[in-house]
Amino acid sequence: MDTQAETGAETGADTGADTGADTEVIKESQRARRRRTRRPWVRRVRRSVLALVLVFLILVGWSIGGALTAPGTDSVAARLAEWGRDHGLGGLVTWLEKQQYDHNQPAVGGTPAGGIPQAAGAVPDAPAPGNHPGRDGLPAPAPMPSLTGTPLLPGEGQWQTVATVHGHAAVRVTTLRPDETHTSFVAGVMWIDPTFVRGLLQPGTTDPGGTWQAATSITPALQRSVVAAFNAGFRLNGDSHGGYYSEGRTARPLVDGAASLVLRADGTATVGSWNQEVRMGPEVASVRQNLVELVDNGQVNPTCATGGTAQWGSTIGQAAYIHRSAFGVTADGAEVYVGGPALSVCTLGRILQAAGVVRGMELDINPAWVSGTYFHDRPTGPPQGFKLFPAEEVSPQHYFSPSSRDWFGWYARD
Repeated sequence: MDTQAETGAETGADTGADTGADTEVIKESQRARRRRTRRPWVRRVRRSVLALVLVFLILVGWSIGGALTAPGTDSVAARLAEWGRDHGLGGLVTWLEKQQYDHNQPAVGGTPAGGIPQAAGAVPDAPAPGNHPGRDGLPAPAPMPSLTGTPLLPGEGQWQTVATVHGHAAVRVTTLRPDETHTSFVAGVMWIDPTFVRGLLQPGTTDPGGTWQAATSITPALQRSVVAAFNAGFRLNGDSHGGYYSEGRTARPLVDGAASLVLRADGTATVGSWNQEVRMGPEVASVRQNLVELVDNGQVNPTCATGGTAQWGSTIGQAAYIHRSAFGVTADGAEVYVGGPALSVCTLGRILQAAGVVRGMELDINPAWVSGTYFHDRPTGPPQGFKLFPAEEVSPQHYFSPSSRDWFGWYARD
């Protein structure tokens, strides 16, 4: 009896263990079958996702490659920033630019290295008698005052003629320190006499894009008469808060109240608030709008320090001291361009005011776009270009290649 009980117990134990093991084997087999059943579906999803990612990377790479190899001389950084803004990354680009500006503040104090620079390519300021009777041009501008609260340095604010037309001074330039704080920097001021020079709004390949009669660069035909060129305003995709009109058609709707650089059919320029001080008429050849007026009736806009991004640009607003540019007209009709580093909106406006501007507007900002250039004709080859101020980063040769952004050319009258 004892032997049989022990045998039965052992048999029962063995049977139970075998049954449990078999059950586990069955369950594992079922799980394996389920995994095998799912694997084709999972693999298809993974392949599809990888294919989409690959296609996305190829398209992005192709798009960026196209931006980097597009015609023109824009820097790589400028091309990437423009590409980002055009592809929904404007917020990221703005944030990165703000970080760059915050961590690269201009130096305070000091004096310009080497003193106030003399204008490269200055020419004798002596009108040729007998040429074009009755076209004596505008009176020469008065020397500019100190903006630093200290005496002027040698050569500071003194005008030098850099381009003549028919023997008359057509373009004059000067440089001066912008304020009492950033005294190691100099901004450039270009004074243009419309008696001898006519202006032309010239389109960019992408801004405004499209097909125009005006060239996107200084072509060989234009090289014979070009005397100056400079950048236009912010991009037209909303940053400028304004429109673009030229050659009888509107590329971007004009905005009431926006600061407007108007070129008339005779090539002369004016500035004013749209449909308030300037408006459409048969004499209007082009209108380039950008932000709001910076100088009106000879006074700097009181919001220059408080207007915020809504008035002075979404990237950095009015407070940052960076490369900026502006354009305005004087009471006697002279046309004035200002460009330089370490400028706020307010200091930019004060330079316009000091140059005698009665109505003026901010144009573009950022070292990649602020560019004032004047030219000298040469017996062979393209004319020689000169930068308006020492810290200008855009080469004068920039204008001999198609530009992605619109700009202004100034040409000698017959």
